[in-house]
Amino acid sequence: MEALPDAATPVGRALMALGVPFRTLRHPGPVRSLEQAAQERGQRPGQVVRSIVFRLAQDAYAMVLVAGSAQIAWPALRAYLGQSRLTTATEAELLAATGYARGAVAPFGLPTPMRILMDRSVLAEDEVSMGSGAAGTTIVLRTADLLKALGTAEIGDFVG
Repeated sequence: MEALPDAATPVGRALMALGVPFRTLRHPGPVRSLEQAAQERGQRPGQVVRSIVFRLAQDAYAMVLVAGSAQIAWPALRAYLGQSRLTTATEAELLAATGYARGAVAPFGLPTPMRILMDRSVLAEDEVSMGSGAAGTTIVLRTADLLKALGTAEIGDFVG
């Protein structure tokens, strides 16, 4: 993987503004699986954090951060959010709500604030990687720095 300048991506610029240390890496080609992403980053799949956006209501969204291939426990998430119905955001909704395309989503540099939930699985690793806001690139940072940068993230059990 190729190292990029810190300010090369929207998420990188947002983390720089927060004073959070990180590094930015570019994948050598298209990323087709979680396992490939982890391998190219020199990580285990559980270190790759996925940012999944859910539509709660018209123009209302929440982002859930999960580690690796863990799957959302829909009943637990609905109960936690107090929502009887929720869906994953469509491509158009994702772009409108985050400014990012699928695969590049992260909880930083968002056009408007969004409720951020973090599954406890993310806390299992000392270092994680996540979307950078740009296709084919990733942000790598210490989990402690991710927690510090998120500040108001709600930590819970959202996977089954």
